[in-house]
Amino acid sequence: MFLNDTDSMLPPALQSRTEPARVDAVSRRTFLKIAGAGGFTLGAFPLRALAQDAPSAAKALKPNQQPSAFLHIAPDGVVTVTVNRLEFGQGVQTALPMILAEELDADWNNVRSRLGDQAPAYADPVRGMHLTGGSASIRTSFTQYRELGARARAMLIAAAAQQWKLEPSTLRTLTGRVMAPDGRSVGYGELARAAMAQEVPNQVTLKRPSEFKLIGRPTTRLDAKAKSSGRQDFGIDVKLPGQLTAVVARPPVFGAGLRSVDDTAARAVPGVKAVFRIPIDLGGEAVAVIADGYWPAHQGRQALKLEWNTESVEKVDSARQLAQYRELAVKPGPRHFDADMAPLTTAPLQIEAEFTFPYLAHASMEPLNCTVRITNEGAEIWTGSQMPGVDADEAAKTLGLKPDQIQMNVRSSGGGFGRRAMGHRDYVVDACRIAQEAKKAGIDAPVRMVWSREDDMRGGFYRPMHLHRARIGFDGQGRILAWDHVVVAQSITKGTLFEKFMVKEGIDRTAVEGMRDPYPVPMRLTVHHPDVNVPVHWWRSVGSTHTAYVMETLLDEIARRTDKDPVAYRLELLGDKFPRQAAALRLAVEKSGYGAKQLAAGRAWGVAMHECFGSVVAYVVEASINAGKPVLHRAVAGVHCNLAVNPRTVEAQVQGSAVMALAMCLPGGAITLKDGVVEQGNFGEYAVPRITDMPEFEVHVVPSAEPPTGMGEPGLPPLAPAFANAVARLTGKPVRQLPFQLA
Repeated sequence: MFLNDTDSMLPPALQSRTEPARVDAVSRRTFLKIAGAGGFTLGAFPLRALAQDAPSAAKALKPNQQPSAFLHIAPDGVVTVTVNRLEFGQGVQTALPMILAEELDADWNNVRSRLGDQAPAYADPVRGMHLTGGSASIRTSFTQYRELGARARAMLIAAAAQQWKLEPSTLRTLTGRVMAPDGRSVGYGELARAAMAQEVPNQVTLKRPSEFKLIGRPTTRLDAKAKSSGRQDFGIDVKLPGQLTAVVARPPVFGAGLRSVDDTAARAVPGVKAVFRIPIDLGGEAVAVIADGYWPAHQGRQALKLEWNTESVEKVDSARQLAQYRELAVKPGPRHFDADMAPLTTAPLQIEAEFTFPYLAHASMEPLNCTVRITNEGAEIWTGSQMPGVDADEAAKTLGLKPDQIQMNVRSSGGGFGRRAMGHRDYVVDACRIAQEAKKAGIDAPVRMVWSREDDMRGGFYRPMHLHRARIGFDGQGRILAWDHVVVAQSITKGTLFEKFMVKEGIDRTAVEGMRDPYPVPMRLTVHHPDVNVPVHWWRSVGSTHTAYVMETLLDEIARRTDKDPVAYRLELLGDKFPRQAAALRLAVEKSGYGAKQLAAGRAWGVAMHECFGSVVAYVVEASINAGKPVLHRAVAGVHCNLAVNPRTVEAQVQGSAVMALAMCLPGGAITLKDGVVEQGNFGEYAVPRITDMPEFEVHVVPSAEPPTGMGEPGLPPLAPAFANAVARLTGKPVRQLPFQLA
């Protein structure tokens, strides 16, 4: 898959290269020590402009505009780019270095990357906080990293011009070298020290898209070899001298306390060092077991005799909760849209529908973990953090320290899907409390808190359960006259630091994102946010996980009822006001062969399209029913994300999102509760797609030179409704419950 027809501009060495560059995963202190040994040392803290008194132009720049925090060029020409986000599978540790290296004119074979920390420079330049989320890494840092590369390139040119006594305007750069008109050239590594003395330019001229040599080209990820060979280190792999491991026995019902603890047998387990009660960030109490490894800590926890006090907390039952949601759905509530519903009484055709969506776990491959070392000067923390600045602040509060006494060492993470960007910093706060209690008990060692898979799945923070009710009036031509809609769901931002931004007039905007737009339908949208004793927060693509499903399946149902082609019907509704949506849909249709080829017997087409985080993804799928089970055979995606920095990463993100969406459809893809206890504990009870469930997959990107939009999450929402629409065409019945229930 290529963005456009200019890929022949890519140097042959990169076209054929299969050996990825190395990703450095060194600590901040180690990096600064190495950087200080020589080269274009741009990593000093506190932030400075090139290890000198910053000139007036540089003083006008913000910390996140200074190359000093983002770039190091070693004497051998190796370029190390610091990434201001968490790498947890989305490819940002390659894409952001690509952007900087493009404007730097670096030799991509010599580019490395590392993760930043909670220093001010690494805050999101648009949102003003340390955050990897909302599919915003490339969207908000595209110009930032281009300018960083362009500034450093200008400084290298200035150093060469000074050395050769030539005008900078007469020099050019090419793959890590500065070139003079007379044929002389010098490598960036040789110029690095002299470049340190140059002024940091305030204004720089950026390349035109037609000049790009890296951006827009399918590029092997810098961490591909390490991850595919099992050598990549994640947060759970931290090993420090003398390190101990902690596991925690958490309450079976959220918020419950302890009546009694008998830890006699636990303390007798060989390797167990300490057992103590702690309050936990979610509320209630827990018991931590510290040992010299995970297995003795786990055995110690198994030996605990605990009596829990659950009388004062709500014990959620999924069946009872659904009945309560249904009662709430018929009551008045806050309104997000408020169109006139009078036409409902006279509409010639009507649909009345109820949709139910269960709680969903994040189920990342790497369970939660956090390592804490408390010293006389402060504390160091190692974890895969989506919000290192917030984590550092919460750790400081927990440990009674100042924020500048905390050092966050951000580690690559094996997934997150929102779980590591909570308004509550539960896994960091709990790890700090455990390390603090260990210190009080005379244990002077780093402590790594590790969650088991069962801990992770039962430990709280889920995609909320949702109930949707819709009543739609339309005519025989498919013209929608009135759409009355109700959403019942917990607010995921209430009580968090995001509430003041997200909750307006009693409605959590994340619960309704994706409703109505871009289709110009007259809608009245009522929202209820009940309080339930189940912790909830973001889940990949947030509100669009359910709103896209409702919108796209109902529109398909209207098309079927009025004998309209589902693609033509959507394009008719879009008109000429939404060209990106239309382009993505048309591309998926073209590449899939929809309407132009005959499907195999027993198969049907399914179509859906949705925009979130600035990007549009449309799917055309082929599905069948085999022994009562829906089967997805093929999925073709049309993507409009503006400029695709690394099309290979875009393809991977869409595929990964689709797999996660497929999990919502399959039997067992639900978190349920009985008497307040989560019933699922591992992948044996909580379904994820197996390789036998995977369809043939194609991803095609609409060519564009406009600034990139988000791609971490947009591939998820439209897959499930496209699959459901194919199933509905096969069975004649709409699918209004996830996971699919066909009986």
